[in-house]
Amino acid sequence: MGDAKKDPISCALSIMRRMPPNKIEHNLSGLLNLVPEHTDELLQRVDQPLEEATCAESGRKYLLCDYNRDGDSYRSPWSNAYEPPLDDGFVPSAKLRALEVEANALFDAYRELYFEGGTSSVYLWDLDGGFAGCFLIKKGVSGHEFVSTGAWDSIHVVEVAEAGDGRATYKLTTTVMLSMDVHKPAVGDSNLSGSLTRMAEKACAVDEAHPHVANIGSMIEDMETDIRTYLDSLYIQKTREVVSSIRKLHKGPTQDKGFTMNLNSAVLKHGKNRAVDSES
Repeated sequence: MGDAKKDPISCALSIMRRMPPNKIEHNLSGLLNLVPEHTDELLQRVDQPLEEATCAESGRKYLLCDYNRDGDSYRSPWSNAYEPPLDDGFVPSAKLRALEVEANALFDAYRELYFEGGTSSVYLWDLDGGFAGCFLIKKGVSGHEFVSTGAWDSIHVVEVAEAGDGRATYKLTTTVMLSMDVHKPAVGDSNLSGSLTRMAEKACAVDEAHPHVANIGSMIEDMETDIRTYLDSLYIQKTREVVSSIRKLHKGPTQDKGFTMNLNSAVLKHGKNRAVDSES
């Protein structure tokens, strides 16, 4: 009890790590009811599946997260306005806003090329000596041949420190949340869900040929490729291996090759040691 009173945030995060990944929102809501005074910090430190909204000005969809939230309002990356409206909502500087507009256009093209659908959003904010940003992608699936419902949520948070000599250091933290539900009479109901977080750091030149958006985009592309490969080998292939080891696809008892060889060896050994019957 003493530790819980001293550090409720650590205890709450420890609980969240042990909860089912496909019930993050429900479990986090319960924790916030227990410790409402830590709501802002928990919302910043616990990644949740992304939600969509529609920009009132442009009619385009955008993603909601803690990085474009101010109170109960969210800033649209397309209009730079908060919904519901705020008089003093945080917005990036004019120079950074121009970069944000460019990043949203390029990231939207990346999403369409790699995910063939879904929604993306980019939010940037100023820092001393540089800036930071959040690059979001959400792709939902429903009525698929193999997956009845599912979603891919990727959250890329990057911190850019400008050195002033034509170079910058980029620190990238990526969290991917994957959820798949299968409802089929042949196999029953099953759910495969989980999250994965990875970090990377890289120093790059910044010039006309290598602007910030290109450097960040290259890091995000490499990170997503690595995570997709890891998720496939860890979640998909490993699950298939475990299921195949406990379930036979054909009917009736089976004997593998090793069992048959051991049985033949035992029979031969017994025949050699057996005494020959004498003739009557």
